[in-house]
Amino acid sequence: MKKQGALREQVRPIQDIDRLAEEVGVFLELAEEDEDAGSEVFKEVEPLIEEIEEKLDSLELETLFSGRYDFCDAIVSLHPGAGGLESQDWAEMLLRMYLRWCEQKGYQVELVDLLPDDEAGIKSATFIVRGHAAYGYLQAEKGVHRMIRISPFDTSKRRHTSFASVDVIPEVEEEELVINPDDLKIDTYRSSGAGGQHVNKTDSAVRITHIPTGLVVSCQNDRSQHSNRQQAMRVLQARLGELHRQEQEEQINAERGHQREIGFGSQIRTYTFHPFTLVKDHRTGAEVGQVEAVMDGRLDPFVEAFLRWKARGMIPIRK
Repeated sequence: MKKQGALREQVRPIQDIDRLAEEVGVFLELAEEDEDAGSEVFKEVEPLIEEIEEKLDSLELETLFSGRYDFCDAIVSLHPGAGGLESQDWAEMLLRMYLRWCEQKGYQVELVDLLPDDEAGIKSATFIVRGHAAYGYLQAEKGVHRMIRISPFDTSKRRHTSFASVDVIPEVEEEELVINPDDLKIDTYRSSGAGGQHVNKTDSAVRITHIPTGLVVSCQNDRSQHSNRQQAMRVLQARLGELHRQEQEEQINAERGHQREIGFGSQIRTYTFHPFTLVKDHRTGAEVGQVEAVMDGRLDPFVEAFLRWKARGMIPIRK
């Protein structure tokens, strides 16, 4: 059913374009029959043509998807870099930016794990984005994001540079990866969060360690230990799948003798708030001067530029 829904989403834009083209054809026929009404008809046709152009642009972007998992849901993790409150605040700003972008795209977001700091910002966050080609689009965001601004936490009002890493992996189907239960260490603990009448009074939070690889996944968002365990297992499966794909890529790149890949710790984009406003992607050269618009979810120019850059062979294409 999930695959059927994904295929429906791929076909739907084409059906919409066919419908809009038929409407344009009807209007043009009316204009030919009644020359006096021609100007009014063209006013009706113009927005339809613009909508067709937007849908064609979107379809063109999807032709750039070449990876096996591009049409999968995406698991996104945020981690602040060194810098204390400033970096933690920057990670929270990025979280808000992605949530706004998902809202604008009509994607569903499922918060898996959120660890806020007592003073400001977040120490980490993991969420799942569900929707058509979520991973295909969000893969553009994987890497280290840098911010330059006058820090609100600095009483001297000095300019600070902060870093936060964004990790994006596809959510793989359970049947694609089998995990041996003997390889897992499962711990439960009391969930952290705000107090009040809904404070968690049981050991509902779950931490799963995959012993052979050392991967650790935690989930504390739900009050049910069973639900948290299921969520954590799904994230672990995705991360093990990503690790397996990375090992395959390393073998291929070793044979090629050259590797050009965006890895953790490489700066991909800079967000400048002071002394001027600019967001620049260092891989593609894409720039947007309105930094506040980007922080409100205007990521499409960067995503589109990345997909076109990737299709030109700038980095290995996953299959």
